[in-house]
This record gives sequence, structure tokens and C-alpha cells, in this order.
Amino acid sequence: MKYLPLFFDLKTKPCLLVGGGMVAERKAELLCRAGARVRVVAPEIRPEIHALLDQYDGEALEQGYQAEMLEGALLVVAATDDHALNVQVHGDAQAAGIPVNVVDSPELCSFIFPAIVDRSPLMIAVSSGGASPVLARMVRARLEALIPRYYADLANLMGRFRDKVKQRFGKIASRRAYWERVLYGPVSEKLAANQLQEAEAWMEKELQQSQEQTTGEVYLVGAGPGDPDLLTFKALRMMQQADVVLYDRLVSPRIVELCRRDAERIYVGKESGNHAVPQEGINQLLVEQALKGHKVLRLKGGDPFIFGRGGEELEELFEHQIPFQVVPGITAASACSSYAGIPLTHRNYAQSVKFITGQLKNRTSDLNWPELVQENQTIVFYMGLHRVGHIAKQLVTHGKAPETPVALVQGGSTPQQKVVVGTLATIEQELERNPLQPPSLIIVGEVVELRDKLAWFKGEEEEAHPVLGLREQ
Repeated sequence: MKYLPLFFDLKTKPCLLVGGGMVAERKAELLCRAGARVRVVAPEIRPEIHALLDQYDGEALEQGYQAEMLEGALLVVAATDDHALNVQVHGDAQAAGIPVNVVDSPELCSFIFPAIVDRSPLMIAVSSGGASPVLARMVRARLEALIPRYYADLANLMGRFRDKVKQRFGKIASRRAYWERVLYGPVSEKLAANQLQEAEAWMEKELQQSQEQTTGEVYLVGAGPGDPDLLTFKALRMMQQADVVLYDRLVSPRIVELCRRDAERIYVGKESGNHAVPQEGINQLLVEQALKGHKVLRLKGGDPFIFGRGGEELEELFEHQIPFQVVPGITAASACSSYAGIPLTHRNYAQSVKFITGQLKNRTSDLNWPELVQENQTIVFYMGLHRVGHIAKQLVTHGKAPETPVALVQGGSTPQQKVVVGTLATIEQELERNPLQPPSLIIVGEVVELRDKLAWFKGEEEEAHPVLGLREQ
């Protein structure tokens, strides 16, 4: 984070603006709208700035800048085309411990002006840290189109109800639940239709009818394979509502960061031989947090109902009569195969696909091998990287052709994606030459041959090594 976003309360606070041209006019307008007492100093000051200062009770000094003018200022802005003067203002402000902005000179700024989406009291600031103001303005334009104007009325209405809601509900969880019902209820629609009185009446009625929350709820959410862009809209909404987040090792840090900032985060990741929290402990944590009245997010990599033990966790919640919701995620088989350019089914190669776990509950892999060697099907093994040699040998032993193509996909859909291709006869040697790390997926079937034509996404390592272990044609 290059800059920490802050919102200054400038009402009645003195601010100094050095410069009297068009750029200074834009900065003066922002400062005046924020309620600051603006003093502008420059040998020549545009008439528009004079008019603005008259309107907002500011002060214009048509003279040269002097360091003494900084006295008492909360912020300083230099907006001149004189580089030496800008440097001087920056140095004087730094020496006085006053935040300073020099327009179009990020290296001389201790704070910067963001592009602003104004839905007062709701304010959204967008900044590129000075790297690309044009990009920041472009993002702002998109947000302007996405965020309705009536959000200003919504924010004001919620502000008027804050004290009432605090008096009505003693628990933070109950207050948050009320506000979420407001935001996802009919209030927004009424405000969009300019029905302010009807919206306020609904909020009042809901406030009187709502009860103190005693038992929370659990959201079982699939986080997908790692790329945040592959999350569903509902998953994002649940991630923003949760008070407590329990997340797995397979959930990428970029996805965890999308959860509500003030939510408690509990890591419960599991890997071979190292379980941060055993499954029984995770089940108990979900129950304990929900019984405290919290909204609990159980965030799992991939899809929670495909080798994710989601069913086991929900059974425990059911026994304790705790409500829950399930949000599917894109499972690793779909994501890794798609990003590796390997269709799981194809009319010319495979008319069915099987998802297999490489390790059962008792830590064995005693699978129905004769069923897996059927023709015209694709087999996808989860959690089997460390047993790839055993899997390949068993498939060959039970009738699968040794030249059957195999792909190993590490970190599918992420910048760390790496793909190793071979056959049942060679894949163990290919893995030795090109080591992978869990989580990695094993794809077995003729469809792997299509990767030569269909691979469209490359991870960082694949850029340097376009094809790893690809069989010679």
C-alpha cells in the first residue's frame, strides 16, 4: 500500500493554496466544498477563484508566496507552473510538519487528491498513487455509473436511525443484521422511486418488529480455485456480511482480503501431515461461533461439496439446529482443466468424466480401478500428487494403455499455474524432472492431447518454460 486512504474533516480549518491558475481553481473548489477556510496566494488569481472564495468566505492574496503564510494551515497545496516555487513550498511545509500536495509531482507530495465519487455522506475515493491519474478518473467514471445517486439519501436515512438502532439492540450482531435487512430489503427500491417517507416508515416498522439475535448463521462458501474473478456475486455478498471467517489453506490470500475488514479471521487449513485444526475442531468452532450469534463464513477452496467435507460440517450444524446456506464454487477440476486448455469432455475423446479423490478417509487409495479404466472417459484425481506413480501403475495394471495422456496441473487459474504433461508410462519421470507442489490435479484421458491446441492461459513459470514435459509428436 503506497498511500493510506484518509478522509480529512476540513470544516472551518485553514488551508493554504499557492497558485492562481486553472489547476489551482480545481483544487480550490474541492477544498471549499469540503468546508475549509481557503487562502489562495499568487501574483495573479483567476476571477473564477475570486468568485469561489467570495462564495465560501475564503481569502485571496495577489502577491508572492512567503513561508510565513504557512502558519496555522492544516494542509498546503502548491499548484503553480514554477518548479522552483513548488519545491520551496514543499520544503517549507515539510519543515513545519504540514501535509503538502504539489500538483503533478508525486515525489513532492505527502498526500494526494483522489478521484472522488460524491454521494455525500457516502464518499468513494479512487487513486493510483500518482502513477496514472487518467486511470483513476476512468475507474471513477465507472463507479459513477454503477452507484446510484439515491445512495446519498440512503446514507442520510441510515444516519438518522443509528441512535435508535443502538438503543433497540444491545448486541452488535443484532444491529448488523438489522442494517443488512435494510440494505437488502425494499428501502433501496423505495428511495430509487423517490419514496423517502415510505422508506423511512419501512425502517421504523422493521426496527420495532425485529428481535435481539441469539443464534447466528453459517455460510458455507466455495472460494473457487484461487482467481478472485471466479467468485460468484453471492459468495462476495456473504463474505462481506460475515462476522467470523474460517478459511482453508487452499483459499488464496487475495480472496481472504475480500472478506469484511473487521471480521475475525481463523485459519483452519489442512495439509498432508499437518492439520492446523482437525475436522472435528472445525465443526465445533462453527457451532460455537454461531451460538454466539455470529454470522460465520466457512470459506473453502473449490466447491465445498466436492471433496471439501462440506456435508460433514453441515451435519454438525443440523444437529445443533443452526441455520446455514451453501454457495457453490468452481471446483478445481473445472478450473484447472479450463485454464490448462484441457476440455474434460469431447465428442471425439470422452463422453463422461469422473472426479476421484486420491486419498480416502482412512488415508488409503483403495479405489475401484476396473471402473476407472473404461474407454471414452476422463478421470480427474484430487489430492493425489504424492501418489501419482502408484495411480499410473494401477491404471495400467487394470487395463489402461500405458500411452494414455496425463496432465498434472499445479495452482490452476493462478499466476503460479504450472502444467506437466506425459503418459501413464512416463508421468512419474516427468514429475521428477519438473517438480510440482500441492495443490495439484491429475487429469487422465485422451482429452489431454488437446492442450497443444487449446492452451490459452500461462502462469508465470509457464511464460519462461512454455511446455513442461510435453511428449514429442
